[in-house]
Amino acid sequence: MRSFPAAALPLLLLFLVSGGGGGRRGLVMVGVAADGTTWCIARSNTVDATLQIALDYACGAGADCAPIQSNGLCYLPNTVQAHASYAMNSYYQRKARAPGSCDFAGTAVVATTDP
Repeated sequence: MRSFPAAALPLLLLFLVSGGGGGRRGLVMVGVAADGTTWCIARSNTVDATLQIALDYACGAGADCAPIQSNGLCYLPNTVQAHASYAMNSYYQRKARAPGSCDFAGTAVVATTDP
């Protein structure tokens, strides 16, 4: 059996999902990095008040939010967007990147590049 380098995995999966070149189009591979790692981040077009609700939920539901406190290592940049992304990702990782654990009422998205 032939093995493929890890960097080729996304292309291989896209080929298989798209029908292997058999004419079926329109399917897109989402949420897969070359090594399979994903992150949960806040959507950039979400207003701060809505992100704050998601941030509060994530911190109250098990995310490790100590690093985004005023004396924490990830406090800066001190924006709701940055803090929400940190909290959402912490929650998502603690839930083992389970499907549905990166939604936060539509305010988050799964990313394949390290934010």
